[in-house]
Amino acid sequence: MVLAGGRGSRAGEGMPKQYREIRGVSLLRRSLIAFCEHPDIDLVRAVIHPEDQHLYDVVARDLPLEPPVFGGDTRQESGFNGLESFIEYSPSKILIHDAARPFVAAETITRIVRALDSSTAALAASKITDTVKKQDKAGYVYETIDREELWRAQTPQGFRFDEILAAHIQFRDSSHTDDAAIAEAAGHKVLLVDGNEENFKVTNPEDFMRGEVVSGKEEMASHNTTDLSGIRMGIGFDVHRFGPGDHVILCGVPIPHTHGLLAHSDADVAMHALTDAILGGICAGDIGTHFPPSDMKWKDASSDIFLTEAAEMVTQRNGVINHIDLTIVCETPKIGPHREAMQSRLGEILSMPTQSISIKGTTSEGLGFTGRREGIAAQAAATIWIK
Repeated sequence: MVLAGGRGSRAGEGMPKQYREIRGVSLLRRSLIAFCEHPDIDLVRAVIHPEDQHLYDVVARDLPLEPPVFGGDTRQESGFNGLESFIEYSPSKILIHDAARPFVAAETITRIVRALDSSTAALAASKITDTVKKQDKAGYVYETIDREELWRAQTPQGFRFDEILAAHIQFRDSSHTDDAAIAEAAGHKVLLVDGNEENFKVTNPEDFMRGEVVSGKEEMASHNTTDLSGIRMGIGFDVHRFGPGDHVILCGVPIPHTHGLLAHSDADVAMHALTDAILGGICAGDIGTHFPPSDMKWKDASSDIFLTEAAEMVTQRNGVINHIDLTIVCETPKIGPHREAMQSRLGEILSMPTQSISIKGTTSEGLGFTGRREGIAAQAAATIWIK
């Protein structure tokens, strides 16, 4: 059962988000295809808004689906309406999925189905790796939470059919955020099953850009590996001299230092080199062409603006950044202690996994301007695939 009855107001203006497209395919259709093509799934049905029948008919064309049912005013009502519609089939198991998670992996679906052989309920989830804080009313941290037991819930969520239907009936007049919470309220234990990193929920406008990147990687993975005509390589290089200051910014990470770096913007020499590499990969000039230092608009600007714009230009050309390799040359500061933070920041900006981001630090053995500690140099390479 794929829930697709929401309005998705946080995703921006236009049609409901589940009918908006990423690389020519709507979120809902991507979700439906994932289950229609899975060998363990026998029936697929969507729960839609009564006003969206015409949109659904376009999305569902040529897919082996059961007729959709209309949802209610809340997610819980929509879930109950959908469950009722399955009674005639007497299923033993049912998976409930959010249409706004269009990149669920087949392996994730398999793990949920298998978990129901021994558990009444199971949900896909990802373990939280960030440090989690609680905030007081004044905006200050008053507690740090142990993250070892914290998970982010995803969908699909799987259940023994009779048990989840009974739980929905029992708690029909209550309010729960997902079906797993309803199962918990009914006393069922819900097993956590590893989801997949790309199985994020499209909620805000920027999530569509992240979806473009994920979709591009999927297309590249299925591309004929003997045809390299769509592969592009860009190289970037940049230098900034030291000046007054108590820190430098590299890959968006402030690093304490005896000096700062001089530039029209924030002087992030690493991001500047990487921006040029990406622009070079799509033959779009250089950073100075798009963000000239003579323009006061970019005075002290954060370099993530430049990098984000270059990444969007790749997306506009129906491309995806597959891998980046960055080398930072300086005697000090040391790069190693900050490598993970840099990879994480670049991953956030480019919507890339950190495994595809290489950052290296080296010295020039005391030679040249970097050896004399007069500044920092950076060289970057970006591999881009154009569909």
